[in-house]
Amino acid sequence: MADAAQVTKVREGKGFIAALDQSGGSTPKALSLYGIEEDAYSSEDQMFDLIHEMRSRIVMSPAFGGDRIVGAILFEMTMDRDIGGKTSSHFLWEDKQVVPFLKVDKGLEAAENGVQLMKSMGDLDGLLKRAVGHGVFGTKMRSVIGAADRAGIKANVAQQFEIGQQILGHGLIPILEPEVTITIADKAEAEAMLLDEIMAQLDAMPGDAQIMLKLSLPTHANHYAPLVAHDRVMRVVALSGGYSRDEANALLAQNAGVIASFSRGLTEGLSAQQSDAEFDAALDAAIQSIYDASVAG
Repeated sequence: MADAAQVTKVREGKGFIAALDQSGGSTPKALSLYGIEEDAYSSEDQMFDLIHEMRSRIVMSPAFGGDRIVGAILFEMTMDRDIGGKTSSHFLWEDKQVVPFLKVDKGLEAAENGVQLMKSMGDLDGLLKRAVGHGVFGTKMRSVIGAADRAGIKANVAQQFEIGQQILGHGLIPILEPEVTITIADKAEAEAMLLDEIMAQLDAMPGDAQIMLKLSLPTHANHYAPLVAHDRVMRVVALSGGYSRDEANALLAQNAGVIASFSRGLTEGLSAQQSDAEFDAALDAAIQSIYDASVAG
């Protein structure tokens, strides 16, 4: 079962969750924004070595720690590698007091009924057992909502909760992430449907376990307040979703009880070409700004 100190940190800790889980599809873009272009590597192995160096540099920075960061979401390859001479998840908790999570989804199906469901995750039980062995606290899985289609949103949320129950069965806390695309014309309508479907699933959950939710920043501030208050929800976190860090922080600060779980918003402005002092200063400023927005509510 989940570590009691980690449960307290996730439920009550001040700060945000760092999303360090860029996968194969998003890694080239993440590296490019970090100042490493595709001609710098010639294989997938080299690419993942470079992204692990970037993640390690972030996590090992003196700016990165449990005083402002509640948790960190890892890519599977990151969980299997070391940081600071320890497995990544153990380094995060033992050396940084940052709670480790694992991204478990394997990408998205083609769009249908305005949404993209998650692809089959293969031997998910095997991966979850490995995560438990690594001392991971919880998981994260992303699907996408691209239109205010009731049937599509219902199916999207149902899939998230169904797999969430499987994850709970391993003693891990799932972060369910049905992301609403921020550029769609009917975003507010989609968010209204999403809230309805999540509330219905929460109220129907068996037992007394809790889940977490990772949601796009809503069109109307505090739209997800009923989820923040729900006794089956450990924490609601927000993704930056394509907003710049400043935009995401401004929107986040308007939503009481919601904290950040930013990926691009965290790494924006970091560069492989920076000296350690420059890198640490840039990361410190980013972390402080996201922390401030997360505790503003």
